[in-house]
Amino acid sequence: MSTPQPPTQPAAPVWEAAAPGAAHPASGAMRPGYASPIPVVRTHFGHALASEWTKIKSVRSTMWTLGVFVLLVVGVGLLTGLVVASTESDLGGESALSLGFFGLLLGSMCVITLGVLTTASEYGTGMIRTTMVACPSRGRVLLAKALVFFLVAFVVTLLSATSVAFLHVAILEGNNAGEPTGSEWLKATVGISLYIALLGTLSLAIGSIVRHSAGAITLMIGALLAPLVIAMFMFASSLEDVRTALFEYSIPNQLSIFYANSLSSSGPSGWDPLWIMTGLTAVVLGGAFALLGKRDV
Repeated sequence: MSTPQPPTQPAAPVWEAAAPGAAHPASGAMRPGYASPIPVVRTHFGHALASEWTKIKSVRSTMWTLGVFVLLVVGVGLLTGLVVASTESDLGGESALSLGFFGLLLGSMCVITLGVLTTASEYGTGMIRTTMVACPSRGRVLLAKALVFFLVAFVVTLLSATSVAFLHVAILEGNNAGEPTGSEWLKATVGISLYIALLGTLSLAIGSIVRHSAGAITLMIGALLAPLVIAMFMFASSLEDVRTALFEYSIPNQLSIFYANSLSSSGPSGWDPLWIMTGLTAVVLGGAFALLGKRDV
């Protein structure tokens, strides 16, 4: 009869034998190294653009605000054209493009809202910290946000405004409407689209400064409507100059200039509103860039 042998211990796994704290590391064992399957490349501005494009197209607020914008611009524009055509009124040679003003005035509030949400909502959800960890260059992030938003707002506005313009010209052909010139077509489609996209980019910069969605939207809606409303109630003769300036430089009046239907007989004209909005947006965006580099996220 043979003597029973004690059970043998199983061999330690390779990772345990190679661990620094292992009691008996395997003699001559190679420590396994980890190689990520994801290629490590130097990031550039294109990566920031791709990231911001992914974010703006994946959130539901973008689809809702732009959907309502198209509904207001095209729906109100079509309804206005049908009402004028049904009354068989004589436009006296006036361009039919001017009727597109009403829908764009209402739709501009949707672009303002989306511009604010593009930056301010990330501070509410904490997403801004993840964004800054992935891309520590804050100026690059803000510039990518502004560029992606500007292009999206411009393309959507251009398609909507052009559709309404063609509809108005076709519907009001029998109401003695004047044939629009090339300059009128350019201002009523490309010009107004650039202005609306810049107005939204200005809202984006305000959202980056205020960092609160409700506060920034309220501020921008006030800037859109308050000057015109305040001017309407300035009856004192001593405030006549202030009243005139508020009328001339209010955003609704600047929108109407693109349709050659200004609310005032003086002040900006031609392409002046576009240059005013470009300068204002550049100044506020520069301020947002300076504050973003100084404040914590």
